[in-house]
Amino acid sequence: MKSIVLPPYAPTLIESIRAIGYTLEAAIADIVDNSISALASCVDIFFFPIDDSYIAILDDGCGMTGEELNTAMRYGSQSPNEKRSENDLGRFGLGLKTASLSQCRTLTVVSKQHERIEARRWDIDHVINAGNWSLLILESEDEINQIPRIDSLKALESGTLVVWQNLDKLKVGELNFERSMGKKMDEMRIHLSLVFHRYISGEPGLKKTLMRMNNILIKPSDPFLLQKNTQVMSDESIYIEESRVVIRPYILPHISSLSNDEVIALGGKEGLRKNQGFYVYRNKRLLVWGTWFRMMRQGELSKLVRVQVDIPNELDNLWTLDIKKSTAAPPEIVRNNLASIIERLASKSKRTWEFRGKRETHDSIVHIWQRFKGKNGGHYYNINRDHPLVETFAETSPQIKRSIENLLKSIEVSIPLNQLYLDLTSEKKIENDTEITMQEIDDILHGLLEQISTLAGKRKLLDRLAVSDPFVNYPKLIERYRGGSSDDSN
Repeated sequence: MKSIVLPPYAPTLIESIRAIGYTLEAAIADIVDNSISALASCVDIFFFPIDDSYIAILDDGCGMTGEELNTAMRYGSQSPNEKRSENDLGRFGLGLKTASLSQCRTLTVVSKQHERIEARRWDIDHVINAGNWSLLILESEDEINQIPRIDSLKALESGTLVVWQNLDKLKVGELNFERSMGKKMDEMRIHLSLVFHRYISGEPGLKKTLMRMNNILIKPSDPFLLQKNTQVMSDESIYIEESRVVIRPYILPHISSLSNDEVIALGGKEGLRKNQGFYVYRNKRLLVWGTWFRMMRQGELSKLVRVQVDIPNELDNLWTLDIKKSTAAPPEIVRNNLASIIERLASKSKRTWEFRGKRETHDSIVHIWQRFKGKNGGHYYNINRDHPLVETFAETSPQIKRSIENLLKSIEVSIPLNQLYLDLTSEKKIENDTEITMQEIDDILHGLLEQISTLAGKRKLLDRLAVSDPFVNYPKLIERYRGGSSDDSN
């Protein structure tokens, strides 16, 4: 048996690889990965959509020598099976090239280390004309000075500048490229703020990374909203081949306790419901989010559940990580452990959503609304005729009592159930889903007690109100009126 060396034909392969399927967000995130791996403390992204348009990513990391830069520009510069350092966010040795050339026809990488600047360029049109893997080396001062943002790199002690030019893929189908780039920048900012939120916020154990886009700071977007009353459950660990996978579940606060901005921040473009599920991080960098990996359906009662899963880079092969680092699937040993966690979480999230309903059926409290089982297995709701606010009409004339009863029945049969369901399952807050204020309770109590002339009658009413909604939540106010009633008797 004999063999021949059959290298791929460069012009065809370099064009074909462009169709791997990178989005602009995934492509730039791949470049930022390299900056973080180079221990950068600051990453600047520049969009320049007019005239000779370009996108540039600049970091102040450790930089590269000429030989290291040659290696970095080689396709398959590192085997995916090689053991990487703990802070390395790379995987296949392809990201810099495939991500960049998926968006542009000219990729220039300039790196500075020890006062020396090295520059290399992949130009697809040059490769096609040459018919081979011809990497351009920019050596003259004029060539280097023509590179966009080169002065910003020169001002650093060390770092790397990645420049995309001839943005053909981004211009396809765009009538107004400048305007479309503005929209893409907004999407990019949202994407980076989420994917790298743990680095941007400077989580303990990570080097804090400042990120800017056109000199505007990118703020971290925490998908677990830890600044609010998010329930953080206990960590669980799964060990695979001496590597540790850490699972930390969260139950988000009920939507009624969130501001509109917080709901938007949690929901993003896809909505609060669609972003429930697992959030898989590789070396603290978010890979995949808003999925249950087909282990559970997305539902309304589980939409407050988000599960942080931290995996180390040595388990990449088990998680079937793709080149774009945008998909990953858990191995069987992890799936088996996640199943029991999902069950507990679904139950806990359901209790969070049903808290108000359960409060309304608690035996020791007199509620305004009562919930009953219907004849056909469903449920129906009635206004409680024994509630003190309704009972105040008991001693009125029969005509007024009939009118009040007709009003209550009309309210019960006219509940806009369909619209309520749509509103509850939307991402917008129902603004009257709030607790009554103390001043409003005070006004109601004052008005009720004014209608009763006897001290015994006032005390009886206060005793009833003390165990009734919504007055049960204001015991100090009830006690204050009890003291006032005693003073009235003197």
